Amino acid sequence: MSEVTISFERLVKIMDELREKCPWDKKQTIQTLRTMTIEEMYELADAITDEDWDGIKEELGDLLLHIVFYAKIGKEQNRFTLDEVINKICNKLIVRHPHIYGDAANEGKLVKVNDEEDVKRNWEKIKLREGKTSVLSGVPVSLPATVKAIRLQEKAAQVKFEWENADQVWDKVEEEIGELKEAIEIKDQRKIEEEFGDLIFSLINYARFLHIDAENSLERTNKKFMQRFKEMEKQAQAQGNQLADMSLTEMDAIWNSIKKQKLSD
Repeated sequence: MSEVTISFERLVKIMDELREKCPWDKKQTIQTLRTMTIEEMYELADAITDEDWDGIKEELGDLLLHIVFYAKIGKEQNRFTLDEVINKICNKLIVRHPHIYGDAANEGKLVKVNDEEDVKRNWEKIKLREGKTSVLSGVPVSLPATVKAIRLQEKAAQVKFEWENADQVWDKVEEEIGELKEAIEIKDQRKIEEEFGDLIFSLINYARFLHIDAENSLERTNKKFMQRFKEMEKQAQAQGNQLADMSLTEMDAIWNSIKKQKLSD
């Protein structure tokens, strides 16, 4: 028996014991766990952004606990078992990798792929064959807007609904900037919001062509802003000042000093 099997069975046993003996664990339902699961996903995302490997290890464990927890409740409700969960994903992976395991729909013959794009295109074709009604099926409604835009664009690209190069995408960005300016000039608030959304969508698409994760890129900027702003507060207080009492010029001088300091570190 492998170490992974031993440790996984240990987690399942602990979950069984907690569900039986712990008042808090006994009370949980799939609805009460939902928000906590979302929180765990974001904590994992934060650790990945920071490349915090110890944090990634810890958050993966927390997420694995949630998976086992849902499976335990599923078994209690006679909906599914943990074995069924695991076997379902195993079967899906085999079916959707016909270049490795063979295509069951074509007498088990291996499908030839040249690169990762071929793999993704095959994946989407198989999903449609399985009964999906749209290439865009499977994108969760509740995804954050930036992540959703990335996934929609990636899926559309699998049927080659995609610009050919980054220059074309940048032309689209500039076009959207122009349309936003026009909406601002006529002071049409609904149109301004619409064009602003189009511009963001185009910039996210441009990020894809630059091989940048737009969500992760924005989050890094958020973290950088927070760090610099807190340092600005700290330096202002050291000078006996509060930001609310300072002019924008005074604050900007501290901000630029912090930027220069970070660049020289």
